[in-house]
Amino acid sequence: MRNTIQTFGLSLFIVLAFIVIGVGFMFGLDNPVPWIMIAVLIAIPFLHKRITARKYIAWDDKLSVGIAIIDDDHKKLISLINNLQTAVLYPTGETYERQALKEVVDYTVYHFKREEELMEKFAYPDFEAHKKTHHEMILKVSEFMDAYEKSRDDTINELTLFLKTWLIKHIAGTDQQYSTFLIQKGAK
Repeated sequence: MRNTIQTFGLSLFIVLAFIVIGVGFMFGLDNPVPWIMIAVLIAIPFLHKRITARKYIAWDDKLSVGIAIIDDDHKKLISLINNLQTAVLYPTGETYERQALKEVVDYTVYHFKREEELMEKFAYPDFEAHKKTHHEMILKVSEFMDAYEKSRDDTINELTLFLKTWLIKHIAGTDQQYSTFLIQKGAK
């Protein structure tokens, strides 16, 4: 609902800007108001791109754990979270939003299982603690999902922010801790 109101507000502003430009030029080409409005209209797409770009996650090689299958999973999770972000930012419809959310949750569970199997295979000493962080994240997401079912519009932005923040902190922090150990043990 919020995104629909924002889209409507932007559309209304653009229509009003064209009216101001038309009326402004009726008072002469030297009138600064229509020229200012033209500059504002030209700037809108650039500003929109800069503002929305901040809402997406970009893969950075600093996030690499050096294990190809895990890095590929992380890249896929980033892509899925970015799809969810698109569903949140643009009026794609509830079906697309729910599907994007389901894909993020399902792939996260799959990734955690795969990561835990790798840690078990190579007897990672801090396995239980790492597994606990995965479990806590799934519980938190479950709480968000329950809240989402009760109030979609109130929850989806907070859920998306949580997923983005948690994933980056987890990859850049906790996952980096097992990286050297597993690589030394032969994980590739």
